[in-house]
Amino acid sequence: MSGPLISSRAFDWYTGQMIIIALLVMVGSFYTGTLFGENPSLYIHQEQQQSENFTVDSNPISSESSSGILKFRNKIALSYRVVPLTIPETGINVCPLKFNEYIPCHDISYVKELMPKLDLSRKEELERHCPPLDRRLFCLVPPPADYKIPIRWPTSRDYVWRSNINHTHLAEVKGGQNWVHEKDQLWWFPGGGTHFKHGATEYIERLGNMTTDETGDLRAAGVYQVLDVGCGVASFSAYLLPLNIETLSFAPKDGHENQIQFALERGIGAMISAIATKQLPYPSNSFDMVHCSRCRVDWHENDGILLKELNRILRPNGYFIYSAPPAYRKDKDFPEIWDKLVKLTSGMCWKLIAQKVQTAIWVKQENNSCLQHNAQEKLVNLCDSKDDLKPSWKTPLRNCVTLSDTSSSLKKLPPRPQRLSEYSQSLSRIGLSILILGLVVFMNCHLLL
Repeated sequence: MSGPLISSRAFDWYTGQMIIIALLVMVGSFYTGTLFGENPSLYIHQEQQQSENFTVDSNPISSESSSGILKFRNKIALSYRVVPLTIPETGINVCPLKFNEYIPCHDISYVKELMPKLDLSRKEELERHCPPLDRRLFCLVPPPADYKIPIRWPTSRDYVWRSNINHTHLAEVKGGQNWVHEKDQLWWFPGGGTHFKHGATEYIERLGNMTTDETGDLRAAGVYQVLDVGCGVASFSAYLLPLNIETLSFAPKDGHENQIQFALERGIGAMISAIATKQLPYPSNSFDMVHCSRCRVDWHENDGILLKELNRILRPNGYFIYSAPPAYRKDKDFPEIWDKLVKLTSGMCWKLIAQKVQTAIWVKQENNSCLQHNAQEKLVNLCDSKDDLKPSWKTPLRNCVTLSDTSSSLKKLPPRPQRLSEYSQSLSRIGLSILILGLVVFMNCHLLL
């Protein structure tokens, strides 16, 4: 009876020894480098930085500092990757100003060349497409002309500098929905959206009532991590932050090409991405809620393969919020689309728990018997559970769903802030042990010293 107990203690003691040894080695290497290293510091103290003016010297010959002005020798020139990789003596070149919005692997001119080979019906052109090495820029992308230090949060929730995002298209086409307005030298964000033009606060309160049967808010429904699909200027994310709900927003680089720029300038976590032919770059069971408000995604097409990707990244008992015309309009082809959505979600054993005020909400039920029954009825395909352990980066979408792992507690995460300090079983599934996490935390603290 004592065997398993002794083994567990031995394992804990061994793990503790390894962590202590690793920390001692890293501390020793840090102080050895500090005391005996000959390299100058990589950091510039704040007082020194404030007292110096920084300029880029267009003449690469001289790099000497005179009259308190620090001059860099970097040249302004367009350069590309070469093999083997080399860095000029003058430092990495600075790209010309016209490349201030260059985004690696989202080069419109290169994507146009690929169009004949892409599946446009599935919007594959919106995904990442990286050119060959010799066509990839290898220079520092400059900021826009008259770029200012960004306004700090929380003021940046409502205002950012206009010169930092010198576009007007989004304000012109979405101003009536209170996405963003031009206001002197600033962009002003009233907090509206296509389906919440009267403000995100009221919309978020409504979602809380719908998920809790009028008894609480989104936190009471267990929502702490949200994925916002087709986020616009990310006002939905901005107004979730006071509830201590973290949101990752994404949108493609399309006709509203500057929407992610607005989100990042406001200080909101966002990235350029699209859900088309490949899995999203997140592990399975990552989010408590996925939100789509007029996100322009055809969830009903291709046998619902995009919905099955949401099923992968949603935790059991997670929510899918769908605010779009098929949820409430009875004209055109919207009823047909709605019927397809109901059929597909029922096949995955999702439950429609609310439908009102232009919004429908499903919950991903933890119901393996339902999935097994539907698989026998050919309503859904079941994935191999081992596929969930594979990296999702550059992985094709799977037209199947995975049974819940009832032996694991990965979906039983505690609420914040307790979950910030609790080791999740989902981390062990992707190879992150307590030892590795301890080293990562220590290294981050070490870099901040």
